[in-house]
Amino acid sequence: MLGRVGQMHRCTATLSKAVGQVVSVRQKHVLPDLTYDYAALEPHLNAEIMQLHHSKHHATYVNNLNVTEEKYQEALAKGDVTAQVALQPALKFNGGGHINHTIFWTNLSPNGGGEPQGELMAAIKRDFGSFQTMKEKMSAATVAVQGSGWGWLGYDKDSGRLRVAACANQDPLQGTTGLVPLLGIDVWEHAYYLQYKNVRPDYVKAIWNVVDWENVGERLQAAKK
Repeated sequence: MLGRVGQMHRCTATLSKAVGQVVSVRQKHVLPDLTYDYAALEPHLNAEIMQLHHSKHHATYVNNLNVTEEKYQEALAKGDVTAQVALQPALKFNGGGHINHTIFWTNLSPNGGGEPQGELMAAIKRDFGSFQTMKEKMSAATVAVQGSGWGWLGYDKDSGRLRVAACANQDPLQGTTGLVPLLGIDVWEHAYYLQYKNVRPDYVKAIWNVVDWENVGERLQAAKK
C-alpha cells in the first residue's frame, strides 16, 4: 500500500512538473510583428531607428523578461523569497519594456496623424478643453522626462477621465499610476537619437504626425468596459 502511495506521489510530482513545463513554454513572451514596414513612418521616424528599436531593443526586453521569469519560477519552486525579491527590478524593467513597446507600435501608423474622432475627441475636449491643449500638455510632460522614460495619455477608471502622465525608465503606466495606457511616447534616446540627435522636442513634435488615433480610440473603448 505504501508503495502504491509513494508511486502516486511520484506520478503526481512528475505530472505537476510536466504541466509546469508546458505552462512555462506557453507563457513565453515573443516579439510582436509590426503591421507596417520599418520605413513606413518616414520622414517622421526613419527606417534605421525603427529597425533597431524594434528588432534589437524591444527584442532584448522580451528575451530578458523570459530569462527573468524562468529564474523567478525556479525561486518560487524553491521557496527562495530572497531570490524572488532580488528579481523584482528585472521583472519590472523588462516586463515594462515589453508592455510599453507593444502598445507603442500599435499607437503608430503610416496613415496616422490628424485629429481623433468621435468618443475620443469628445473625451479630450471635455478633459482638456481642446485637442491642441491636450497635445501641448502631453508634449510638455514628455519632453520634461528626466533621463529616459515615457509620456502617456491614460484613462482613469475611477473618475472616468483622461489624464496625462509621465513614467521613468520602463515603468509601466498602469502598474505605476493605475491609469490605463491609451497613447505612449517613448523618449529613451534609442527611439530618436539617430535622427533627431539630442533635440527631443523636435522628435515629440514629429511623432504626432504618425499617431494612430483609431487605435487610441479603441483602447479608450476597451478601458471603459
